[in-house]
Amino acid sequence: MSVSIKTLKIPRPVPTSVTRVRPPKKNIPQTKTERDALLAYIRAYVEKVNPVPPMPLDELDVHAKRILADTGFDEIYLHYTAVVLNNEMWRETLAAIPYERRLLLMPKCLRVEDKCPAPFDEFGLLCKQCGLCSIQDFQNEAERLGYAVLVAEGSAVVMSLIQTGKIEAIVGISCLAVLERTFPYVEAAAIPSIAVPLLQDDCINTTVDMDWVWEYIHLTSEDTTRRLNLNALHDEVHTWFTPEALSDTMGPVSGEQERIAREWLARDGKRWRPFLTAATYQALRPDRGEPMPEDLRRIAIAVECFHKASLIHDDIEDEDHGRYGLPTLHAEHGVAVALNAGDLLIGEGYRLISECQASAEAKVEMLQSAARGQRELCLGQGADLLWSRQPQPLKTSQVLEIFRQKTAPAFAVALELGAAYAGQLSPYAAALRSYSENLGIAYQIRDDMEDLGEDAGDNALERPRLSVLLSVAQERAKGDDKAFLDSLWNNNQLEGVAVHKLRNLAQTLKADEKCKLLLETYKDTAIRSLQDVDNANLKGLLRRVMGKIFADLEIKGWCREFEVKNGVREEAAPENQSPVSV
Repeated sequence: MSVSIKTLKIPRPVPTSVTRVRPPKKNIPQTKTERDALLAYIRAYVEKVNPVPPMPLDELDVHAKRILADTGFDEIYLHYTAVVLNNEMWRETLAAIPYERRLLLMPKCLRVEDKCPAPFDEFGLLCKQCGLCSIQDFQNEAERLGYAVLVAEGSAVVMSLIQTGKIEAIVGISCLAVLERTFPYVEAAAIPSIAVPLLQDDCINTTVDMDWVWEYIHLTSEDTTRRLNLNALHDEVHTWFTPEALSDTMGPVSGEQERIAREWLARDGKRWRPFLTAATYQALRPDRGEPMPEDLRRIAIAVECFHKASLIHDDIEDEDHGRYGLPTLHAEHGVAVALNAGDLLIGEGYRLISECQASAEAKVEMLQSAARGQRELCLGQGADLLWSRQPQPLKTSQVLEIFRQKTAPAFAVALELGAAYAGQLSPYAAALRSYSENLGIAYQIRDDMEDLGEDAGDNALERPRLSVLLSVAQERAKGDDKAFLDSLWNNNQLEGVAVHKLRNLAQTLKADEKCKLLLETYKDTAIRSLQDVDNANLKGLLRRVMGKIFADLEIKGWCREFEVKNGVREEAAPENQSPVSV
């Protein structure tokens, strides 16, 4: 079977040291999920308490201790919490300062030291744009916006720039140790300052939470959605799918078949697609601050109808028997009833769109988008099904192309329907399509890796399956390993192959590292697709949405020895011995 890859754009790898990841220091929350959770609480705290900057360090520590007590985080994170709290206190002030009056200050330790070709002068590092680290990307984007940029630590030129009056705010990246030493000077100058802490303090090949840096670099008062609570919006979307709420929006259930379809629609799910519809509308709506219109709820539910119908059909076609920790619909009610429920949900989706009170032009755009998405999804699923009849090794690019067709259309429909209902689809259609394609591929890569993680258990595989992780491993394998992976695509050889055996082999071949890099690359490219969008609300909100969707990005399940060797976690050391150096 041939798979066309002409339409797939594989972006260049992001300049990040993702393949040499080391754990954060013990005084920084260890996972991105923890860091994001603490940040969300601090933002809510600032909104409620309204502490005023600049604040003396001892007073800042009082607030930080209160936050740690409220959240249950260990007091070892006191200084980190104080830094993040100080950031959020200055957040709205920074947003009001034009980009051209800001300084982006980065440390040279973000570079890959043993490979970096950049020289130094009296002002700091002179980046050679080699693409080996994140400095290049941060610098290029910041300068495009109008920032002054320095790659230096403790340089007197920083104070000189401030004294000229041309710099009114600083966005900085630094380790906690440096931030603690420089805090009194920044406080005395009363300069609005945002500082993103490095995840390591050892001054060589360090890493930083790139999502946070991008968000702070782009922070602007022109983005009126910057204070929108995405967690609250997501929670609200979840309430639209209770049986009672669905009856209010879709009408009462009529008959057993509709009850089965409606129950499936209400069953579990992350609701990312209707959330994207609501978020896009919130970014583009002309009447910010008004209650969510009832029609928007109908459109968001329509998006979920399409998605849930595709899951019913996928489970039948893939012969899966469990989803959401429960039997699949066809396992519970039989194939015929399940197929019909899926078809009914597709019809319901189109009905909800047609019955909304949008303009005729907006309805046409929404219906066209939904139809196009349905067609593309079926083509992607069809490529997968036809491959499964005669499985054979596929190149990574071919697997990613099928991912694009299978997963991206649902995200595109969600985004486009929100924009169309706001009457703003045409100016942003191309950017939304590019964003959704890269988001969809990243989302599928993450799911693909989780499917072979420890959480998947150690059951034997039952059938051949497309997997970017296995495709990367197959491309890298040699000798017996390659022969073994080649045999996986043969139905007769697949029976009894345990998941943990594939997981261990993927680790040995470092296929997981390559997949993590691909994941970050597609996330980054999705954000880059918004670069030319002239609507600050849409650009800002979709940047934040990316961070929210991948907030639980920690890929679990790789063996402990491998994770220690590759710096994903530290090995517990005896009491009289320091932790393993990585």
